[in-house]
Amino acid sequence: MDDIAINVEALGKKYHIGGIQKSYYRLTDQLADIVTAPFRRAGNLIRGDARGVAELGETIWALKDISFQIKPGEVVGIIGRNGAGKSTLLKILSGITDPTDGYADIYGRVGSLLEVGTGFHPDLTGRENIYLNGAILGMKKTEIDRKLDEIVAFAEIDKFLDTPVKHYSSGMYVRLAFSVAAHLEPEILLVDEVLAVGDMAFQRKCLGKMDDVAQAGRTVVFVSHNMGLLQALCQRGIFLHQGGVDTDGTITEAVDAYLQTLEQARSHDLSKRTDRKGQGHARLLGAEVVNDSDGSSSILKTGQPARFVFYVDTLLLGMACDFHIYDTIGQPVTSFKSRLRGPKDAYDPSLGLKFVCDIDELLLLPGRYRIDVAIVGDNRLQDFIEAAAVFEVGDGHVGGRPAQHDGKFSVVMSHRWTLPTKL
Repeated sequence: MDDIAINVEALGKKYHIGGIQKSYYRLTDQLADIVTAPFRRAGNLIRGDARGVAELGETIWALKDISFQIKPGEVVGIIGRNGAGKSTLLKILSGITDPTDGYADIYGRVGSLLEVGTGFHPDLTGRENIYLNGAILGMKKTEIDRKLDEIVAFAEIDKFLDTPVKHYSSGMYVRLAFSVAAHLEPEILLVDEVLAVGDMAFQRKCLGKMDDVAQAGRTVVFVSHNMGLLQALCQRGIFLHQGGVDTDGTITEAVDAYLQTLEQARSHDLSKRTDRKGQGHARLLGAEVVNDSDGSSSILKTGQPARFVFYVDTLLLGMACDFHIYDTIGQPVTSFKSRLRGPKDAYDPSLGLKFVCDIDELLLLPGRYRIDVAIVGDNRLQDFIEAAAVFEVGDGHVGGRPAQHDGKFSVVMSHRWTLPTKL
């Protein structure tokens, strides 16, 4: 198996969801429940009392019949919408959880960074956690000693090295966790989308380090929603859809398939979308993008006004709406956050249950764009939907100058030139 780093065959993971967890004290109680459960669920269905899949099947397949192989030295991006099974797959590969069906064979030492704090003990210091993680990876103390200064310098936590990590900020936590995972020379590095916790400068360092790991011939499996980042880092992509492998090919093929499903999803009623995350105490019901002239067209023009409207089902304390715009290849372009107040912002009780964002001069170049929307309330994420809306931007002018798309950039700005002479 020298030519295989990861071998996944018919992998499946089933979870029990919902329902009240019962405590059993006698074997007869358990046997009685097993016998009566099918009849109880059938009765609930007939009476119309079943409350979703938890009352009917009580299980959900996060992954189903997944098969693929990854060769040593490959850098593979795992792509998918929320709930597609990406994180579940990485947890199985890292040994955190066991599959329900099939198997995943890993040939080599694995370093994983799946969520902030994975593998760290909060009461141990940063130094102690470095040695703990190294021991888990099978490193000898002499090997960890040799790498210690490099790990600490990369994580930029030298002043807090002997402080218990429970006192670290989330940014410090993830810096140290990534530094340990990348520097202890694992043959396979698994990285979930935890790098979003760090600042932009550290994210660039992490990407550079992952590129170094890949150039050294080690295997990297990377989960991210940043399509531009994936295309820059990975050669191969695996697109997971509804718990199965939809596309396994070049990173461009996988990204294209993913973006197509996002565009298809936006035609659905947002209130019925299940690929969302958040507390759910407030939910996004609809999103509209219109030009501000009469609000009748969703085709915007560069340099002209634009209006973005988001409908919610309720209002919560400190409620805010954030939306992020991405271009056709999934690159983030810009974001808007209602909680960051400006002097022209206003309250209008007559709006009802909706947020309205007006743009006087749209600086997006002609092309197709998508919007991801987040609803925040009570200081927590309440709802998040990818591709809540898709809109087109047509030709226009900014500052009297024609705005033309060259296939590379997405934004134009008003400007002027001073030329040396008229030729």
